[in-house]
Amino acid sequence: MSENKLLKKLFQAYYRENKSKIPIVDLLEHREFGFIPWDKQIMIRHMAFRNVESLSKYLSDNGSRHVYSSGTLYLEPDNLNMNNKQYQGCDLVIDIDVDHFETPCKTNHDYWYCVECGKSGKGMMKKCPKCGKLKLRNLTWICDICLDIAKRDIISLIYDFLFPDFGIDEKDLKIAFSGHRGYHLKVENKRMRGLSSEDRREIVDYITGNNISLEILGLKDLSLNLNFLRDNIGWPKKIILKIEEVLKNYSNDTIIRLFKSKQFGLSNDSIEFILNNKQDFLKILWNIDGFGPKKWENFLYGIIKEIGIRIDDPVSIDIHRLIRYPGTLHGKTGFKVQELSLKELDTFNPLDESNKNLDPIVFQSDIMQKIEILESEVPATKIKGQTYGPFSQGEIIEVPHHIAVFLLCRGVAKTA
Repeated sequence: MSENKLLKKLFQAYYRENKSKIPIVDLLEHREFGFIPWDKQIMIRHMAFRNVESLSKYLSDNGSRHVYSSGTLYLEPDNLNMNNKQYQGCDLVIDIDVDHFETPCKTNHDYWYCVECGKSGKGMMKKCPKCGKLKLRNLTWICDICLDIAKRDIISLIYDFLFPDFGIDEKDLKIAFSGHRGYHLKVENKRMRGLSSEDRREIVDYITGNNISLEILGLKDLSLNLNFLRDNIGWPKKIILKIEEVLKNYSNDTIIRLFKSKQFGLSNDSIEFILNNKQDFLKILWNIDGFGPKKWENFLYGIIKEIGIRIDDPVSIDIHRLIRYPGTLHGKTGFKVQELSLKELDTFNPLDESNKNLDPIVFQSDIMQKIEILESEVPATKIKGQTYGPFSQGEIIEVPHHIAVFLLCRGVAKTA
């Protein structure tokens, strides 16, 4: 039996055994559904379900590799013509995925290989450093570090932006672990559902800090008493508080590393002056040698980048985008897309969750399974407190069932 057929049977069995546990999203019957099967890399979409029971039956029958539903509401969600679906509004959908930004752990567990010249290496690489070509084959992985970074970002999104700046009510939030490398969030209320794509683009720019005008914020006025900005709202206050946080709470080594980075580009002399005058920095910054208006502008944009939330912009802007349906399985890991309350999010640990009702690793078992490694290098994987690997191509290993499912879903192994 091929690996995909085996995984399909496992998914079907899971859905049969858990048919009563598939959650009901708000206004389910007005949402479009999409599915990616195990035998094709195409999405079957323009589907609709009258209730969660009919959805559960479809999942049990098909064991789909990936399951999606729209943030959008339609009168006719299964109409094949987008123009005839009769759009009724769209939830604000936000996706935080560590695939899209740098994390310190990527140099430990992400691999790349240049198809053009054969050079390979670790980390997040956009083009080959040897030949400059863009044809890279990437193997991205997950660990506690990057998943914790994604969780911190979504918590910051909620408490630093959605609650204070947009007045979002907690009851309108729907949060979910994506089943792989991040988190999804939906805001389900009439105000957000009425926003156009252009409105959503402005929200994205605000949340990420993209295209922020320092002049509009009043931060280019060199005569301004910056301390007054902490009583402001929105970005001016965020910027001042972040500067204070960096200077008060970051270690000197972290500050030096941050201010030397490309986004700040401060000289050694400027950094030394700042470190020696942390308490009075905002009062005496214009006395720093060479710290003129341009340096100040670069410094502020560096701070803005530290504050901005790293989201997948198109997901929030596109009013016809589909996102993973909660309670379904992610075909690249075998993990469940797990819904979470805000309180549950705080202590949630997707790779070692102690609460069985929230645990996304649904295939956990002590039964051992033999598999053969297909990739030249497979990073170490720490799940449920145990580390497996690293592995090399051709190795035949015996691992617990849930680890075998994970490696088979990742496409780096086959049954032995």
